[in-house]
Amino acid sequence: MTQRTFCGDFRSRHLGQMVQLCGWVQTNRDHGGVIFLDVRDRSGLMQVVAHPDTPETHALAHSLRQQDVIQVMGEVIARSADTVNPKLPTGAVEIKASSISVLNRSETPPFLVEDDCDAGEQHRLQYRYLDLRRAPMQANMALRHKVTHAARNYLDAQGFLEIETPILNKSTPEGARDYLVPSRTHPGAFFALPQSPQIFKQLLMVAGMERYYQIARCFRDEDLRADRQPEFTQVDLEMSFVSQDGVMALTEGLIGAMLEAGLGVKPHMPFERITYHEAITRFGLDRPDMRFALEHVDVTELMKQVEFKVFRAPADSGGLVKVLRVPRGSELTRRQIDDYTDFVGIYGAKGLAWIKVNDVNDIPAGLQSPIVKFLPGDVLRSLLAACDAENGDVLFFGAGDAKVVNDALGHLRVKIGLDMGLIMEGEHNFVWVVDFPMFAWSEEDKRLEALHHPFTSPVPEDMDMLDSEPLAMRSQAYDLVWNGTEIGGGSIRIHDQKTQSRVFSALSITSEEAEAKFGFLLEALKYGAPPHGGLAFGLDRILALMIGAESIRDVIAFPKTQKAADVMCQSPSAVADDQLKELGLRLRRTAIDKA
Repeated sequence: MTQRTFCGDFRSRHLGQMVQLCGWVQTNRDHGGVIFLDVRDRSGLMQVVAHPDTPETHALAHSLRQQDVIQVMGEVIARSADTVNPKLPTGAVEIKASSISVLNRSETPPFLVEDDCDAGEQHRLQYRYLDLRRAPMQANMALRHKVTHAARNYLDAQGFLEIETPILNKSTPEGARDYLVPSRTHPGAFFALPQSPQIFKQLLMVAGMERYYQIARCFRDEDLRADRQPEFTQVDLEMSFVSQDGVMALTEGLIGAMLEAGLGVKPHMPFERITYHEAITRFGLDRPDMRFALEHVDVTELMKQVEFKVFRAPADSGGLVKVLRVPRGSELTRRQIDDYTDFVGIYGAKGLAWIKVNDVNDIPAGLQSPIVKFLPGDVLRSLLAACDAENGDVLFFGAGDAKVVNDALGHLRVKIGLDMGLIMEGEHNFVWVVDFPMFAWSEEDKRLEALHHPFTSPVPEDMDMLDSEPLAMRSQAYDLVWNGTEIGGGSIRIHDQKTQSRVFSALSITSEEAEAKFGFLLEALKYGAPPHGGLAFGLDRILALMIGAESIRDVIAFPKTQKAADVMCQSPSAVADDQLKELGLRLRRTAIDKA
């Protein structure tokens, strides 16, 4: 029996061979009695011809419709010179069909299964199995396989063990809501799906496994955005007897292997490193896109000299006044500036002051802005000097609460970089952000909260500040940022029980609460836990960046919608009353009505 050959494998070297191929009919064309079929499988597309000299085969070919599943037997022949398709790898040859068998007929698809599909995303998700037949989606799944395979190969070569951690776990919230699973055998008790394998991978270090990794499924019941899903995948790893520098160096090699497999690109290593404070000061965000040079300038002290309340009030009250200098910004129209004003409003800014620099040597006449009249000449000169302003620039100002100013000008910087073409296509910039604050203050809860998670180790020399100045402490946490997107992060962990208990206490986690939620970890830390640290990369996010997708849904086989629903399976769904009864559960009518 002739062995099946994949559609995308045929080349001129196969001329004269009798072959068998199987696949889906993509198109059916009748050219003067000769039927041309485009047949595809996962490997690619192949043209099949059915001639009238084989009446039965010709008649069957004529009846075929898009998405019918067929098997073809025939001879590989050369295409005529005028029909060669240089855009296809198989474009120099075709199959002259001697027989065609229909393996399954297809009804008319709800949308055209083509590369450029104009169906809405909701419709494509409803019929995801058809959407996945399209070549771009199959390429995305193949990319996912290649990148994951490269990650496994790299980590295997570095001496890691792939170990699975539990899916049914204890509820230990890490900042997002848990997905809860009721237990039938323990009435009234619940498992939780893991938000990450964090505690278990630390326990594996206590267990002496030394180097662990997992392509881990994680679950978070949180509000969704384009780069979030209720279930997602991490490339998760942990190492014993390692420093922060050691984790970062090893994972740079991991990212290099993944990029080479996915894009054929070798990023420049070692990656640049900047501190959290430097990132916020220069770029306003802790995930800076450093492919272009626009930076913030802090002029808070300078603005203490002016009477202009918009600047003076935040400068005197612990707020922030910053300037973003945009070269050639004077080309911007007033309409564009108004649009930027609306844009920063998204991040809480009450407005966007600006100055167009027409002539740096003519102060104030060489400056164009409604606010110039409120700023003394010496302040204007100092301002221009601080910003290295030149003719043709525009200066944008943020003033107010520090977080609002940094968020607003930070995102404005990125938008202007895109709008003005300052970002070079195809450039891959990686930067580590280190020395994150250990804690942040929750105004809502009136207590400290962990900026990363409560198992992150402080910088050793800052440990003395835990009781007196906790907000000034730095952590041994690190994030990796790719072209302005955070793709993963990790930390050196706390490995002794005393320090972990002190950190829990600083976070207002009582000893009783710590014992109830993390008692098994605290107990494990008593028995010779080694120093350890690790990191997790968001696989879905990395893949989306590789293909330039706006949403990680494009690189997940069966994703949820932004409302965390599966429109194909119609889930989540109601369950039978007897199932609820078996679990000891009863639904409240108000909850059903709200849903």
